[in-house]
Amino acid sequence: MIFTKTTIEGVYIIDLDIKGDDRGFFARTFCREEFLAHGLEPLVEQCNLSFNHKKGTLRGMHMQIAPHPEAKYVRCIRGAVYDIVVDMRPGSPTRFAHVGVELSADNRRGIYIPPYFAHGYQTLTDDAEVAYQVSGRYAPQAERGLRYDDPKLNLSWPLEVSVINDKDLNWPLLANRSEADFDHI
Repeated sequence: MIFTKTTIEGVYIIDLDIKGDDRGFFARTFCREEFLAHGLEPLVEQCNLSFNHKKGTLRGMHMQIAPHPEAKYVRCIRGAVYDIVVDMRPGSPTRFAHVGVELSADNRRGIYIPPYFAHGYQTLTDDAEVAYQVSGRYAPQAERGLRYDDPKLNLSWPLEVSVINDKDLNWPLLANRSEADFDHI
């Protein structure tokens, strides 16, 4: 695997180190030892698969706080998505900064998302599938979220939103929340 640091400490784009021949190719998509060598959380408590019917669907921005923080390793295995992560770590010099990357079945790219980062994506194709490896179980009491269109974040999505669920649409804006809502680290 090829690990590329982003502008935010702890967030990595992970490309496959493809070994090809006349049969096709082989590539490792996860290796505990390689994750540890880069200082990343290699534990996998849960694996999730998300299927999205319509181009423009937006999911996110989700995270969990202590005592149930999650690191995620996300890859798009069918179609394409634009994935954004937002640093929500209290005291971080890049708090509220974000990184965006296109993940697709064609580029086979993944993104590693540390704990205390909000995560979301928008589908760029119909019938997009996204696979997640997650370091912790889902704990509704620890779930937090951000509005995809919060002016404080200034996130730039590539398409008009075609589908979004009520929960994601109705997260309060950061201006109307206490930062302590996210500070249970």
